[in-house]
Amino acid sequence: MGSLILMIIGLAVMAGGYIFYSRYLSHRVFKLDAAFVTPAHELRDGVDYVPTNKFILWGHHFTSVAGAAPIVGPAIALIWGWLPALLWVTLGTVFFAGMHDLGTLWASSRNKGKSIGALSGRYIGTRGANLFLVVIFLVLLMVIAAFAVVIKNLLISTPGAVIPVWGAIIVALLVGVAVYRLRWHLLPVTVVGVVALYALIVVGDSLPVVLPESTLGMSPATFWIVALFAYGAIASLLPVWVLLQPRDYINGVQLFVGLILLFGSVLLASLFSATPPNIVAPMFNMNVPDGTPNMIPLLFVTIACGAISGFHGMVSSGTTSKQLDKETDARFVGYFGAVGEGLLSLGTILAVIGGIKSVAEWNEIYSSFGTAGVNAFVEGGANLMQSGIGLPASLSATLLATMAVLFAATTMDTGMRLLRFVVQEAGEAFKVKIGKIPATLIVVVLGLGLTFSQGLGGEGGLRIWPLFGTTNQLLASLSLAIIAVILIRKGRNPMTALIPLVIIFSMALWAAIVQLGSFANPNDPDWMLFGLDVIIIVASVWVAVESIQAMRRAKKLVPEDENADAELTSSGKPSA
Repeated sequence: MGSLILMIIGLAVMAGGYIFYSRYLSHRVFKLDAAFVTPAHELRDGVDYVPTNKFILWGHHFTSVAGAAPIVGPAIALIWGWLPALLWVTLGTVFFAGMHDLGTLWASSRNKGKSIGALSGRYIGTRGANLFLVVIFLVLLMVIAAFAVVIKNLLISTPGAVIPVWGAIIVALLVGVAVYRLRWHLLPVTVVGVVALYALIVVGDSLPVVLPESTLGMSPATFWIVALFAYGAIASLLPVWVLLQPRDYINGVQLFVGLILLFGSVLLASLFSATPPNIVAPMFNMNVPDGTPNMIPLLFVTIACGAISGFHGMVSSGTTSKQLDKETDARFVGYFGAVGEGLLSLGTILAVIGGIKSVAEWNEIYSSFGTAGVNAFVEGGANLMQSGIGLPASLSATLLATMAVLFAATTMDTGMRLLRFVVQEAGEAFKVKIGKIPATLIVVVLGLGLTFSQGLGGEGGLRIWPLFGTTNQLLASLSLAIIAVILIRKGRNPMTALIPLVIIFSMALWAAIVQLGSFANPNDPDWMLFGLDVIIIVASVWVAVESIQAMRRAKKLVPEDENADAELTSSGKPSA
């Protein structure tokens, strides 16, 4: 089966999911109401609560949830063969991620923009909410530390990406001023912004930036990590319209242009190239390298973003819900945001299996589990673009590397904003009010502390990353549990949430238990990861039990009034 046929199948499944299934969820399950007053209007403050054009908000949401994970996860998972990865990405996007992302956005919007952690307190109970915050805290800390290392590595390995990555910040600031202060029309601003961004990519490819051995007394690796945390802290404190929204929107449009180029390369190379992208990768790999874990359950946690991800629920309920102009926009922003990430994962699969030219090259890249990643995507995608549309390999690599870095950066600074919310929520739980700046400083100190915990090269940033896949998917299942409780409270059928909940919770819990064995390996034990894994398992199972009890209680209650969803904290303000 050729790359072109796989691309057509994948695109058709995702398009069908958005056209039909998201309509069913919006009209029959969540019953989105254009007349409902969203938190962006009710609590408008010009900083976090800002009514936003649905296309701009989609760009923010999509690029915040995308990051590097929908590239890294599928690239690694291809070691088991391309068919399992393709099935999980397409079906997971339609029936798992779309429901989860739209559901958490709706639930938060109906509760004054509260985060999913705060919602757990209302619908599950205080004890479950506190345990939920532990899982959320660990996921966000993993994200900001690991993505800082991923971005640093790409800026060093692909110096042509330096100018477009940092130049994109200036473009975003100008776009924000043009749209919100000068009130220019969105379409021409978008065209100019995207053209400027791609011009920066061309300039960056011609003028690669390689830092000297010492910059301000720091090595290149240390300097980039410190610079990224400084940027993330500032970006997370600025009003969303200044940088977060316009940067994410332009990045989102840029990604779709990049995906069009990638998918177009598959089409043109398949039809007209003398060397069409034949698939050398196995459909099912029966000869995986020694040390590769079993596909079941690890496939379901290796590919998280791009199929379903708990991090998406934090973005939906942490920042996106505070900017939703009309509740009916949630379908486009939430569900289509998940589809956009699924398309990125599909593009990654096509780039890797279609861009790698020989079995020997494939075996070299997949010589052991976890060795493939962003570099496999960049290399394979560059080969496809060169054969499909004639774009020079170096320029293609710069374009794809820039895409990966920009998405990782948007996820990192959104993660810092969300972790700041979590720190403030934790303070409320202990009756301590923590301001935005002190909370942000706590986040920076914790993130840098973890990243530099094993050396100034940032090795510690990936120290607890092996736990991300299972923790993230357990978080997704717990978010689905909250959605299910809310649906039951409203007297609606919860099966669209319960079915993916049972599947993903079972796979993630199984994977977490499998990891316990690997962390306790007597030949190479890692007791810190073992202990954290135990904490995550206990917290997740406890929250799951509390959720089941909450569902049972909800069935006995009178259905909630549709217009009485919002519930304030004791301070009279929204908890997020």
